[in-house]
Amino acid sequence: MGIKSAQPYINGEWITSGRESVPVISPYSGETIGEQILATKDDVENALTATFNAKKQVASIPSYQRAQILKKAASLLENEKERFAKLISLELGKPLKNTLDEVARSIETLELSGEEAKRLTGETLPGDASERGTRAIASTFRVPVGVVAAITPFNAPLNLVCHKIGPAFAAGNSVILKPSSQTTLIATELLKLLLEAGFPENAINMVLGRRQIAQQIVKDDRVNVISFTGGLVASTNICELAGMKKVLLELGGNASTIIHDDADIKRAAVMCARTGFSNSGQSCISVQRIYVHQSVVPEFTELLKEEVVKLKIGDPLLPDTDVGCVVDTNAATRVMDWINEAVQLGAKVICGGNQHGATVEPTILLNPPKNSKVVCDEVFGPIVSIIPYETIEEAIEETNDSSFGLQAGLFTNQMDLAYKVAHLLEVGGVVINGTSNFRLDHWPYGGVKNSGIGREGPRFAIEDMTETKMIVLQLPVEE
Repeated sequence: MGIKSAQPYINGEWITSGRESVPVISPYSGETIGEQILATKDDVENALTATFNAKKQVASIPSYQRAQILKKAASLLENEKERFAKLISLELGKPLKNTLDEVARSIETLELSGEEAKRLTGETLPGDASERGTRAIASTFRVPVGVVAAITPFNAPLNLVCHKIGPAFAAGNSVILKPSSQTTLIATELLKLLLEAGFPENAINMVLGRRQIAQQIVKDDRVNVISFTGGLVASTNICELAGMKKVLLELGGNASTIIHDDADIKRAAVMCARTGFSNSGQSCISVQRIYVHQSVVPEFTELLKEEVVKLKIGDPLLPDTDVGCVVDTNAATRVMDWINEAVQLGAKVICGGNQHGATVEPTILLNPPKNSKVVCDEVFGPIVSIIPYETIEEAIEETNDSSFGLQAGLFTNQMDLAYKVAHLLEVGGVVINGTSNFRLDHWPYGGVKNSGIGREGPRFAIEDMTETKMIVLQLPVEE
């Protein structure tokens, strides 16, 4: 692909020189694949000014035109599907079969955003429900908030940017984007594509850099909504700095999947293997804690091991690779530390447990104790833990005994039990006869507790990226 350059885009111009730059290194090969040009404090100020100055112009674009632009972007991305997928694999170490899926989802997210641009509907509310309102009628309208700050992570570097820019623009907002510093090449390519699709030059600004860059954006009073996907520490920092702004947070999880004694054990094992190790487990809803009824633990453990050892580990750019690497060697070392801690505390390694550079072998742990990091924190790596339970109430209690609550999975053939468990689990979404790791981009996605505030999915994000404006008509008293 040659050496590429990730560049800030500010006030209609790409910044190509005169700034500090850092190499972009492929985590799998260790090769330098590009450079990232870092924005200065003044660049961020200029980007904020440009985004603020553009908000009225963007709001004045008719909905049908915003829809056309977003759908054109989806069409352009469809034509560039393989190039974008290969770039994500190169920059992140995510296998091509996963990145092709991510690009397909991103196309869908942009299309959905275009559709939702036409659905910014309100309602009429008669006043005569109140004695004082017999001569009044109210109408509500959805209006843009103004400026949306989008701060995105590395693990789905294309789709999660689309999940913020798409709804924000559909709603009539201008956007300032700060992508993960680990995946700036793909963000740069997406921005070029959006501009080609007809995004107004000043409708979007992008700054590249480290944490201080994001903090400068978060603090600024010209920003109306902060849409952030990432970790708990960063989100806490955002809340401390944001002041009087709406904050949308899509955070982490340590997702539970429950496998009851009446479940289709083979199907559950196949799905847990597939969704526990895609993108090396670097997903907020990746299968992590598998609570298995004690009567089927031996059978399930053997079936899961059979499926996991079939997974092909290797070069993420090869079409048959199932598992590439994590985002860097530091992340791999941290995952290994967590495996070793669990083993020291009494867990048994069923398979995996070895590191090769930034790659960690898909690892199954049996019965790690409750206080081990692999159970109580977010692994964000290729580890699943099998934890036996005796009663379904115990599985529910253990799932809920977490500071997170994003999604959960449940395998059972009893419909009444399925609904009982689903209602009692303290999470944002429950997948029955599937794992925690299933998300469609038009559904409301988000969690409770430390897993976040708000919901993603274009329709639901737009609700948070618009305000309700009310106009009241008071009719004269009839003589």
